[in-house]
Amino acid sequence: MKRFPLLLALFISLGLFGQQVYEIDGNGYSLNVEVEGELTLLWNIIDGEYRYFSKKGDDIQELKNTRVNKEYQEEYKTVLAEQTSNHPTLTDNKVNLTLPSLRRFYIAYNRAVDPTFYMEEQKVVLKARLGGFAGMTNYPYIPNPDNTLLPQFGVDFELIDEAGLKRHSLLFQFRQIVASSDYDVNSSQFSFNYRFKFVYTDVVDIFVNTKIADYVYISPNIPDPDSNPDTVETFTKSGGEFQAPFSFGIGADIPIGKGYITLGYYDILALNLNDNGEFPMDFVVGYKFNL
Repeated sequence: MKRFPLLLALFISLGLFGQQVYEIDGNGYSLNVEVEGELTLLWNIIDGEYRYFSKKGDDIQELKNTRVNKEYQEEYKTVLAEQTSNHPTLTDNKVNLTLPSLRRFYIAYNRAVDPTFYMEEQKVVLKARLGGFAGMTNYPYIPNPDNTLLPQFGVDFELIDEAGLKRHSLLFQFRQIVASSDYDVNSSQFSFNYRFKFVYTDVVDIFVNTKIADYVYISPNIPDPDSNPDTVETFTKSGGEFQAPFSFGIGADIPIGKGYITLGYYDILALNLNDNGEFPMDFVVGYKFNL
């Protein structure tokens, strides 16, 4: 947990690229522009929460839906009604405080007030990417007395909605950690991951990788560090288990040819796993392509 503030600062600083800072009620917010027109939709994930802002002219108001006595107040509908009062029929009571629903509403309004406004409605366009990678890791979530780096390789299968959720993806990963002469540990791992691309450009995508769940099978042959016969089995017995590590990493996809060079620094911090005290070193490089 000591590394969490440093990691969080790194993610926040990198995430500022491709965004614009807006002054709202005396606070500065770095926001993404989702729909730009007479009525502009702005948003970002702030303190782990999706927050939405509506801009008309110089007026920017936050869209909120607070809960009082178990009932939602739907303040965002009042803001939308005020900002679209010149076209009251567009204020749809069914609009939800979600990015896809708000996006549809903003597009409809801008089309109504500006005949030249053009923006395509988003549909689900699910695409898959397949790739392989190799690298080195000290995998600090098992005993590693000499902090030895082990080779690893694996396969990624990624699903992306390239229409509505370009910055988000789901990833299924297999990786194999291979024993060395200095550290006799093998591990096969299957994991389910979520990625958020906080930098999304034609030149590079930079993402946070969250490992939500995985199955880990380990075959160790590690000398007992305290020579205690009661604990030797802990370091020599093979076995597997399901985990929910909620571990975080960072990576980048760089378009090259018909695919992407992918770089990753994974397992920097795991909220649900105890580490061995060593700083994590888990680096990979690979290549993936669209299916």
